[in-house]
Order: sequence, then C-alpha cells, then structure tokens
Amino acid sequence: MQTFSTIVNEVSGFIWGYFLMFLIVGTGLYLTWKMRFVQLRFFGHAWSLITGKWDKHDDAGEITHFQALSTALAATVGTGNIAGVATAIVSGGPGAVFWMWVSAFIGMCTKFTCCLLALRYRSIDADGEVAGGPMYYLRDGLKMPWLGFVFATFAFIASFGIGNMVQANSVVGPLHNYLANAGLTSGPVSSGFDPVKFAIGLVIAFLVGAVILGGIKRIASFADKVVPFMALTYVLASLYILFVQRENLIPAFKMIFASAMGLKEAAGGIMGFTVAQAMRWGVARGLFSNEAGLGSAPIAHAAAKTSEPVREGMVALLEPFIDTIVICTMTALVIITSGYFNPGDAALFNGLKGAELTSAAFGHNVAWGSHVVSLGLVFFTFTTMVGWSYYGDRSVRYMFDANPARAKKAVLAYRLVYVMLIPVGAAIPLELVWNLSDIANGLMALPNLFALICLSGVVSEILKDYEKRYPDMKPARP
Repeated sequence: MQTFSTIVNEVSGFIWGYFLMFLIVGTGLYLTWKMRFVQLRFFGHAWSLITGKWDKHDDAGEITHFQALSTALAATVGTGNIAGVATAIVSGGPGAVFWMWVSAFIGMCTKFTCCLLALRYRSIDADGEVAGGPMYYLRDGLKMPWLGFVFATFAFIASFGIGNMVQANSVVGPLHNYLANAGLTSGPVSSGFDPVKFAIGLVIAFLVGAVILGGIKRIASFADKVVPFMALTYVLASLYILFVQRENLIPAFKMIFASAMGLKEAAGGIMGFTVAQAMRWGVARGLFSNEAGLGSAPIAHAAAKTSEPVREGMVALLEPFIDTIVICTMTALVIITSGYFNPGDAALFNGLKGAELTSAAFGHNVAWGSHVVSLGLVFFTFTTMVGWSYYGDRSVRYMFDANPARAKKAVLAYRLVYVMLIPVGAAIPLELVWNLSDIANGLMALPNLFALICLSGVVSEILKDYEKRYPDMKPARP
C-alpha cells in the first residue's frame, strides 16, 4: 500500500508540475491571440452583464448570469486562496504573486472560451433542466462522445475527492480547534478516526444536503447570497489590515516585481529564490486557485438564462479576476506586509507554511485577523463542496444521457452518496484520496484543452458575429 501511495504521489506531482502548467498556459496564450485579447476589450461589458439589465426572463436556462458566476466562484474560491497563496510565496518567493496575476490574465480568456462553448452545445430536456460542459461540446462539437465520457469520469472522481472529502477534512480542522480552545472537547486525534470530527462532518453534511438536493436553482440561490458576502468580507478585512501595515505596502510591490523579474535577489538570497521558482509556483498556484482550463466552471455556466453564448463567456472571464487577481492578491499582500516576510530575518516565516502562515500574518498586527482566516476557510470550503456537487451530478447525468429516467435516478443517488461521504472525509486522514483526486482533477484538463483548441475557430466566429450585432455593447430592448 505504501508503494502504491508513493506512485500516486509521484504521478500527482508530475501532472501538476511543469507538464500541465505549460499545457494550460500555452493554450491560454493561443486563445488570447485568437480572440484578440477579449479579456481586455470586453472587461467592462462583462461587468454590465451581471447587473441584470441584459437578462431576458423568457430565455432558455435555469439561473441568471450573476447566479452562474456565483455558483462557479463557490467552487473555485477555496483553500487555494488562503493556503495555496502562502505556499506559493514560501516556495517561490514574492515574485510568485506576479506570475499568479499573469496566469489569471491568460485564464480569463480560457474561461471565456470554454464557457461560451458550454452554452453553445448545452442540452435542455423537456422539463427545462440544463446539462452542459466539456463533455457536451466534446460530444456535439467534436463528435467525440467517448472523450466526453472520459472527461465526465474524471470530473465524477474529482468531485468526491477535491470537491468533497478533502474539503470536509480541511474545514473541520479550524472548527475542532475552536471547540478545543473553548474547552468543549479535547484536541484533534493525531491519526485514525476522530469521532468529534465525524460529528462536525455530520452537521456539515446536513447543511450541504439541504442545499444540493434542491438542484442547480437552490445551489445558485445559495451561492448568489453567500459568495458575494464571504468574498467582500474577506477583501474588506484584508484592506483594513493592509491599511494598518501600509508603511510596508509599497516595499511589498517593489519586492514582488523585483523577485518576478530577477532584478535583484529577493529576501537577501536566504532561500535562494529564482525567477524560475517564482514563475513555477505562481502559475501553478494561480491555476489551482481559479481552475482555468480544467473544464469545471463551464458546467455551472451552461445553466445560465441566455440565448447569447458570448455573454456567458464574458461573465465567466470575471472569475479568474475575482478569484486570483483580487482575493489571492489580498492574501499575498497581507503576508508580505505583515513582517513574516522580512528580508533581514534569518528565521524567514518562522517555520510557518500554508494556512498557518496566512493565519499568523493576518493576526500579526490586528488581533482579530486570524479569525478572518479561520472563518474564511470554513465558508470557502463549504461553498466549494456545494459547487462541486453540481459538477459531479452533471457528469453522472452525461454518463446516463441515453436513458433520461435512469439519469434522474443516478443523479439523485449521486447526491445522496456525496452527502454521506462528507463526515467520512472529515474524520479520517486523506493523503491518498487527495492525491488520487488531484490526478483526476488535472486529467480533466486534457480533453478540455483539446476541445478548446479544436473549437477555437467556432468561438472566434461567434464572437465576431456578436460584435457586429452589438457594436456599442448596449442591450437591445423592444
């Protein structure tokens, strides 16, 4: 078993190393050129779309533009925004933040392309229920249903791991610590089954089940309230802490750019940071955070109420901006300005890493700062579980698409199993599950990127047609 775990760990490391990074970034650069920098040209139009003034209630679909964006963000804004950013800075230096920005900018066009395709090739049944995503544009756009099945299989596996059990395992940690600090329970069990964590997992499972068993409309209704609240709260708290630490803000930006470009040795060369390290960790953590290119977000966006695929693509390009350029930047700047990243300090980061480093940085000069991180982890991981449940159930729907009656039963069974696995994931160590789901999560990208490249001409023509019909980018109302 140990040998198998080692092999799985090595495979996961390979997939999420330079291989996937170059593949996703390369595809994103090609699409950015092909779509003539759509993420810059239509950035303002994208924001106007989520205001609702372009919505038409009689359009096919189940949720609004804003709800689709919120649902997708619910699944992407997670531990990567807190622990992942800290890992990038520790491993790649402050220059990693710059390369996170670069990956997000490129990822905006990737998200635009795949979510436009999700609308173009979505399936709507007689009851008005929508199913869409890479599996459908692989099937109907490229006429390769078997490759769509491959994608759906990987998404199905990843939903139970990265979207469910791993998230549950992450969220019970801070909750258990709160109970222990309050004297309500003993400390967490170091290994094996933890009954207190299992009990917390049962509560989380009940809450998640109450949301996801209602389908995409209930998920979207939950997401469009919780996601803006949690994101805004985290950003405002971060801005306050940055104001307190404002004397370090300009030096922090100088450090980020100097490290990213190799203009001088960052941190006095203490950890031997290099441009290559900064680029690798910044791009990798950025991609892990916003999931651009993996093909998950198109599944949520496919349910949007619109007759214009371009519009949902433009709404989707806001995701990497919000997730990485805004939220991840807040985390990074608080860490760098806090004093835990001190160029003259030999005990760099004081041995802290991941969420522990982020929590310490937030609480370094503001007493309540660490609580923001703990609550952020709870909210972020909970919404990720809710969002990923929809990705999994649409994948199951695709697998049984030939028999609609059986598909509905399979989706219900999936949702019930999904909920039941939450307390299991909360209570046991999950290193193997994490690595297996990481592999499935990464392998989702391969068929998706293949489809994006092959169908990029279709996307380009649809975009050009939209520009001709809406040259002033104002809603056409009767």
